[in-house]
Amino acid sequence: MNQIFPSCGGVARSAGVVLASASPRRIELTRRIGLDCVIDPADIDESVNEPAEDAAAVLSLRKAAAVAERHPAGTIIIAADTLVVCNEELLGKPNNEKEAFSMLRSLAGRTHTVKTGVTVMRDGQTLVKTESTQVTMRELTDAEILAYIATGEPMDKAGAYGIQERGALLVERVEGDFYNVMGLPVCLLAKMLAHFGIDLLC
Repeated sequence: MNQIFPSCGGVARSAGVVLASASPRRIELTRRIGLDCVIDPADIDESVNEPAEDAAAVLSLRKAAAVAERHPAGTIIIAADTLVVCNEELLGKPNNEKEAFSMLRSLAGRTHTVKTGVTVMRDGQTLVKTESTQVTMRELTDAEILAYIATGEPMDKAGAYGIQERGALLVERVEGDFYNVMGLPVCLLAKMLAHFGIDLLC
């Protein structure tokens, strides 16, 4: 039987919690908030036909459902998917440097929305929610974009930038959850986990 064991110091330890992601940012953030997760990345088709408003949530649900099949009853599955939306166009991870350049050029000097869909699932109970954050990127020259791409940072990140690394130099303003832009809105996740009996603040 899976149980939740609160410990001293306000940190929750949990048994039977799986993070359906290989993202170093999501792994780091779950550890920061006291979740000791088994890491089991989902391998799914990430193409979507849904509207931009729903796409991240749909992908997170697909990831959770795929990983849940590999784990015993009672396991809590956490899955997330982050997308950048600019003028109703969805920007996922670039496939190459040319795509990264195109994404960054379209974002430069403008405000875009970062959406992360989060799914928490255990047996027949499933919660799916979306967090949105507004990010304003400064004007960029082509030389600055190329220099940033040369760092390698853009290639595994939605919208071709990572705000927690040198991509922070591109961002003028964030309105909303900063951690959402990193790929996991931890406050929202904590509220969702509370429905499953996990209190991260004890």
